[in-house]
Amino acid sequence: MDIDHILEILTLEEKAALCSGADFWHTKAIERLDIPRIMVSDGPHGLRKMQEDAKDPNDAIKAVCFPTASALACSFDRSLIGEMGKALGEQCQAEGVSVILGPGCNIKRSPLCGRNFEYFSEDPYLASQIAEAHIKGVQSKGVGTSLKHFAANNQENRRMSVSAEIDERTLREIYLAAFEPVIKEAKPWTVMCSYNKINGEYSSQNKWLLTDILRDEWGFEGLVMSDWGAVDDRPKGVAAGLDLEMPSSMGKNDKYIVKAVEDGRLTMEQLDTCVRRVLELVKKSTESRTETVWDKERHHKLARKLAANSAVLLRNEDGMLPLDKSQKIAFIGEFAEKPRYQGGGSSHINSYKTTSALEAVKGIADVTYAQGFVTDRDEIVPELEQAAIEAAMAADAVVVFAGLPESFESEGYDRRHMQLPDCQLDLISKLTAVNENVAVVLHNGSPVELPFVDESEGMKPVKALLEMYLGGQAVGEATVDLLFGDTNPSGKLAETFPLRLEDNPSYLNFPGEGDRVKYAEGIFVGYRYYDKKAMPVRYPFGYGLSYTKFEYSDISVSAYELSDKKPFTVECTVTNVGDRDGAEIVQLYVEPLTPTVIRPVKELKGFEKVFLKAGESKRVKFRLNRAAFAYWSEQLHKWHSESGAYNILIGESSASICLEEEVHFNSSESVPIKLTLDNPGGDIRTFPEGEKLYKEMLASVDPTMNGGGSDQLGEASALMALAMANDLPIHAMVSFTDNPDITRERLQMMIDKLNELLARS
Repeated sequence: MDIDHILEILTLEEKAALCSGADFWHTKAIERLDIPRIMVSDGPHGLRKMQEDAKDPNDAIKAVCFPTASALACSFDRSLIGEMGKALGEQCQAEGVSVILGPGCNIKRSPLCGRNFEYFSEDPYLASQIAEAHIKGVQSKGVGTSLKHFAANNQENRRMSVSAEIDERTLREIYLAAFEPVIKEAKPWTVMCSYNKINGEYSSQNKWLLTDILRDEWGFEGLVMSDWGAVDDRPKGVAAGLDLEMPSSMGKNDKYIVKAVEDGRLTMEQLDTCVRRVLELVKKSTESRTETVWDKERHHKLARKLAANSAVLLRNEDGMLPLDKSQKIAFIGEFAEKPRYQGGGSSHINSYKTTSALEAVKGIADVTYAQGFVTDRDEIVPELEQAAIEAAMAADAVVVFAGLPESFESEGYDRRHMQLPDCQLDLISKLTAVNENVAVVLHNGSPVELPFVDESEGMKPVKALLEMYLGGQAVGEATVDLLFGDTNPSGKLAETFPLRLEDNPSYLNFPGEGDRVKYAEGIFVGYRYYDKKAMPVRYPFGYGLSYTKFEYSDISVSAYELSDKKPFTVECTVTNVGDRDGAEIVQLYVEPLTPTVIRPVKELKGFEKVFLKAGESKRVKFRLNRAAFAYWSEQLHKWHSESGAYNILIGESSASICLEEEVHFNSSESVPIKLTLDNPGGDIRTFPEGEKLYKEMLASVDPTMNGGGSDQLGEASALMALAMANDLPIHAMVSFTDNPDITRERLQMMIDKLNELLARS
């Protein structure tokens, strides 16, 4: 395909037509020029390809449903996520799909977001790492991905029109930071813009977002498509860098593009830029097409492995788990028979098969089953409860399969609370009253309140808690593998479980007022907030138990004096001191000790998942660079790594740090300082030259206005005077002295002299 030649002979109308879809899932073909159409399809944790000639947009082919993003991120396993990506790529090749829509790496700002099950984490570093592995896996098979939803798509309420009001630093450090490394390292074929506005401008026509940042700053060379129906002003979108409108607008918006070119509001060059990207995607897709056999059963086994490696063991008192296969065991709860393993909406997969825990346990252990509750409504059914209680009384151990019904969380709406259905809580309370060995298996897409893990909550606590999230079509088999110890739990939480919804940092500003939502919590999202406030949580970010024990030792760094010109390494030893083989997720955080701006207590900057046999030790190495120390400077409008002392922290969770080492980072750049008469005295005294000049001025200044010199003040009054002097704006000094030499003009001369000295330093 000679794209330059095609651009020369395309008509204006044909160019405009190529900038929108032909239907719900295809780009337009132009037969006279042999330009084929290509197909895109929903993902990201399975192929949701529509049946040929299907009238219902939800009439999809049978496919393999892998665990959702909320589960996958808990694996902290780049390699395993890459395997899933390759499997998705194979499925797309087998079905003639050129681009799979996903993954989504939006930040989990609030646990209430109805689409959180499709997103990875509250932490941008973790989200970017998992998304990068996912994309590289898919695209290694010659299939494109569509990284979404760019950007600041953190709620479903008014998602197609709400304006996310975010300051520059917060947007860069939290919400764009999840995308930036993925764009640079994984190079997705396409990026999907979000529905919402950012600071008043729709993402689909936001030049600052789609061109200035995405292309000019980050170097993205692929295609930008709209989310389905996200277009507002199509010509403005073309000018901003939105290449492809999806789905079809049946030619309506194409006509606006033509008219805008004819009227001179849109240049042919701007339109050609978008058309070129569409043609480049079509060319890359057709040239990458290969004959592929789709092995559904092999992918089902991979789904089982992913689910087992992503599950998080949150509680295991008295070593209740793993279960003894010789025990009498009761499985209770409808999810044991009919698991909830995926969310609702555009990522819903028509699974070719599902295996429940009740099916998977057959032939493994003596298990009785009682439904216990219904999931189609939150209502206690006495006869079901009674049967469950009787089953529990007759069992050595009870496993309750609980969680959120489909009606509680889905694309399209946000949750209203973090609670499990009352009927489930009531049943769990009654079961713990008749059997002391109760474990709960959770099926949910995002955090829930857990009153049954703490005696103070008014009910007897359960002994074990296994978080499966939405674990895909093989979740039943994976759950049984974990419950009986055939697989050792190794997942860790990719998000914080707060004690209650009101503790969440976004609580007062979610989902906003009318058509605006203020991100007033700033950079303090998730564990960054809970750490800063020293606030207790139910389970911290990065937390997860195992059936074995690990010990950390012997931290070392390659250098203690660091610079922004040379990467450095951190190493530690991890030992499996238990009697079972298992995997540990080693987490590295960086803590700024001498920050000059408000910063989180610590931030995740590295992780490695390491498998260890019982008794085995391994050396784990992290490679870091200046980015580990960076924050977004609103003065420089770029990432700035500040000189100063930092702690390198290594631990098993954000709340459990095992090793630390202090280093000093020396930056080659500094934030420029320009003093004015509005600066308080304390700012001036930061510099030696300023201290000298300021003392000369201060000798006759009495900020307390008590009419006496400082030598007449008592100790407390002297401290007050010093504090007031440090906070007194320079221009106000003229009001607190009878010295005729202290004038505004002389003060300005002092400021000018200091600025000159600072500029030379």
